[in-house]
Amino acid sequence: MEKIRLRIRLNDKYRSVAGIVRWSGAATVCEEALCPNIGECWGSGTATFMIMGDICTRGCRFCYVKSGRPGPLDPGEPVRIALSVKRMGLDYVTITSVDRDDLPDGGAEHYAKTIRAVKRINPGVIVEVLIPDFQGRPEHLRKVLEAGPEVVAHNIETVERLTPRVRDRRAGYRQSLEVLRMAKDFGSGVVTKSSILLGMGEEWEEVLEAMEDLRSVGVDILVLSQYLRPSPRHYPLVKMYTMEEFKELEREARRMGFKAVVAHPLARTSYKAKEAYMEAVSS
Repeated sequence: MEKIRLRIRLNDKYRSVAGIVRWSGAATVCEEALCPNIGECWGSGTATFMIMGDICTRGCRFCYVKSGRPGPLDPGEPVRIALSVKRMGLDYVTITSVDRDDLPDGGAEHYAKTIRAVKRINPGVIVEVLIPDFQGRPEHLRKVLEAGPEVVAHNIETVERLTPRVRDRRAGYRQSLEVLRMAKDFGSGVVTKSSILLGMGEEWEEVLEAMEDLRSVGVDILVLSQYLRPSPRHYPLVKMYTMEEFKELEREARRMGFKAVVAHPLARTSYKAKEAYMEAVSS
């Protein structure tokens, strides 16, 4: 099986980002999800903030983020995230979260407060949010969209057949597609985005079908990446895709009409986020 080697650059920018993250008290998906790009992203001065704590109410079999009973929301978090963005000097920020099924609105209002705080303290910043499904409730999704993010991402994660095996039972392939459709409908000019992890036993044709499903609900940006099993207790790795296969899938995605495609074994949803957004809005 082909191996992937990771190299972490501990330069001054990396240390600066790490210091700001520690100061803010914020969790980052870079750390919590064992993102393979933490060295590159932190080394270039960017990070993906994870709000509403680091404990998820769901237990997807592919994900390294801890699951269990989360604590209460931190009312000071939105402003601290906004100040962290200012300290980093970012003009593009990605915000994500754990699932919070314990909250009446799934945390939608907390998302909205964070987006508004970031935009108030950092005029002109572009905000991307990688959101949970909010149990498919349109009123919760609308709260997030009304705060004005430029990009709304929500991941289907895998093909339809594998969804019940890979994702938490409260998630759903069709529900995720509906969230993406609603995001496009509710957001005035919003760019939508989704990601597929490859290597969990899907067939090639199933990947193409999932890509077509995403285009059918208007998704603009597609991210294709290699599943890397976090530990022996997680969902098994079935296949390592070659770079040639990633390139072929990228060609197919562009043929389908995606405005931007990020296809690489180490890509994750927020990897090269600004570049993908700029390509999508300029196409």
